[in-house]
Amino acid sequence: KEISLQEIPYQDAKTLELLRSGQTLGIFQLESSGMRKLLVQLAPESFEDLIPLVALYRPGPLGSGMTEDFIQRRHGEKEVTYLHPRLEEVLKPTYGIILYQEQVMQICSRLGGFSLGEADLVRRAMGKKKPEVLAAMRQKFLAGAEAQGIEVQVAEKIFDLMEYFAGYGFNKSHSAAYALVAYWTAYFKANYPQAFMAALLTSVIGNSDKVGLYIEECKRMGIPVYPPDVNKSQIKFTEEGEGIRFGLLAVKNLGEGAIAAILQEREKAPFTSLSDFCRRLDPGVINKRAVESLIKAGAFASTGQTRRAMIESLPTVFENSQRLAAARREGQLSFFDLEGDFIVPETEDRRPVEEYPPATLLAMEKEYLGVYLTGNPLDPWKEKFKKNGIPSIMEIIEDDRERQVVAGGVVSAWKRMVTKAGKLMATFRLEDMTGSLEVLVFPKLYEEVHETAGNDRVVVVKGRLDTAEEEKKLLASQIRWLS
Repeated sequence: KEISLQEIPYQDAKTLELLRSGQTLGIFQLESSGMRKLLVQLAPESFEDLIPLVALYRPGPLGSGMTEDFIQRRHGEKEVTYLHPRLEEVLKPTYGIILYQEQVMQICSRLGGFSLGEADLVRRAMGKKKPEVLAAMRQKFLAGAEAQGIEVQVAEKIFDLMEYFAGYGFNKSHSAAYALVAYWTAYFKANYPQAFMAALLTSVIGNSDKVGLYIEECKRMGIPVYPPDVNKSQIKFTEEGEGIRFGLLAVKNLGEGAIAAILQEREKAPFTSLSDFCRRLDPGVINKRAVESLIKAGAFASTGQTRRAMIESLPTVFENSQRLAAARREGQLSFFDLEGDFIVPETEDRRPVEEYPPATLLAMEKEYLGVYLTGNPLDPWKEKFKKNGIPSIMEIIEDDRERQVVAGGVVSAWKRMVTKAGKLMATFRLEDMTGSLEVLVFPKLYEEVHETAGNDRVVVVKGRLDTAEEEKKLLASQIRWLS
């Protein structure tokens, strides 16, 4: 179904309900935990309510108390006042608060008699804090306001107010443009959730943190996400039944050329086994490593074979597929050779071999899909973390304050290192369903924990969040292994 953006209704009930609920993961500009909390507090009733929201969710307004002031005034919890009645015509939409740069220009023009060009000079001077320009503009504003019957003392206060808010002011046209795209994406999530989430997952292929986060969001929305499958998956994430099927492009070590070959060959008939798959595809296009990745990612589930049996038989099966391909190229293969020595019997990879333990299967998913899909080592611990007030990694990362934190998650990429002083330390990634964070384990703590350390283990870490660099790091002071 094709949808024109111009035909999207701006008072769509489902969209506004979604926005008020704060369930806006994946929505442009509105997916951070802080923004989602602000959405719930603001409770937008129209598209227009999103415009100030974008302008308010910035460090200046948030740090100055301006955001809280705006929300209280909006809900009638705080009186809206104006230094002069004529300010109401400019500031009524923002409850008496100067929120946009354009409002500074309007005040200069309407109350100070400035031309729009002069008003823009004031806006720029305030933004860049040019005192000599502002001093001259202040005198001009006072004179213009007095000529319109506004007392000098009141005009002084108005100019002071503009100077104060100019440091936080945002361009309204930018805010409106961001709000429009945010509303559109919210509309699609509210009205076409399955298609929206499939497209969203496709947009972040290669970013395992984001893929994992959006898969968790799918679960919350009641949309199952199915593993990749050589008989069912497309190149990207796609809708399938009531759920979403993993795209083959998200499987590690699988290139677009190999995927194209799989899709083309299966049009003739579904793949019935690992042997059938390897026999029908050129090993020069899809190599042994790619086939192993597909097996470990669970992409042969529709053939009814266990991953363990396929992994154990892969060397023989793939070697025979190479021999078969070579014979085809040399023109040495007759019809009767199809049943001959070139092909491993179908029973080769269908032997009754006991499947790997669930923990091993999950570890394979994590390695070859970048995420835990059919389960998560954290599943037994989620409620306990919540009960003990342990925040999600996304919440930790989004708060820019350097502080002491407690974080819980699964260990990955544990790496031992040697300091300049010759002592051992380690780094690892701490992951949960919302993201990941690098953890540094210095020598003293390393001595205490290294013997029991390991990937795929559940852990709680206490330490100081270092925000000095773009990627935040957790400097561990205590580590407790839970599994």
